[in-house]
Amino acid sequence: MTLPPLCEAFVLHFGEMGSRWGINRTVGQIYAVLFIAERPLCADDIVERLGISRSNVSMGIKELQSWNLLRQRSIPGDRREFFHTPEDIYAIVRTLVDERKKREIDPTLSVLRELLMRSPESESERHAQARIREMHELIELLTNWYADVQKLETERLIQLLSLGSKIVKVLDMKDRLFALPGGKRNPAGKEG
Repeated sequence: MTLPPLCEAFVLHFGEMGSRWGINRTVGQIYAVLFIAERPLCADDIVERLGISRSNVSMGIKELQSWNLLRQRSIPGDRREFFHTPEDIYAIVRTLVDERKKREIDPTLSVLRELLMRSPESESERHAQARIREMHELIELLTNWYADVQKLETERLIQLLSLGSKIVKVLDMKDRLFALPGGKRNPAGKEG
């Protein structure tokens, strides 16, 4: 690698973390190099910085493009393709989460829906289907929440994330506002 020590440490760590997140270590390193680069890089620049083969760089770029994590840019007078990551870190995270949802969550929901449509033939299958329904409902709840969060402008998202555990206080206040006479709570917040 021909990177300054701080950059090298980041790239190496990102490669290791990438392998834990389900991507090839080299792909993670390519993304890290592009993420911290001061300008768009061509494949030859990446080869030079990482000391890996051109074919590995080409395959890594294709994989990152399939995840919609790279932007391509032309430079006047240069026939090579140059690549960069979006400047907005929140746009990167949103894209990454969207792609993971498409690849992992959506297929799981499809299988769960199909299993819930079947008629159980035994008590064991009825029990299994009830557990599957619980899982389906939870994943649906999370994906609906994610869809709402995905619509938020970045500034609003930062505010939401900054709330952290303070959100419990907001929920407690909501419960007090919508409490029914006699100390009972109306969980839906509807008038009784």
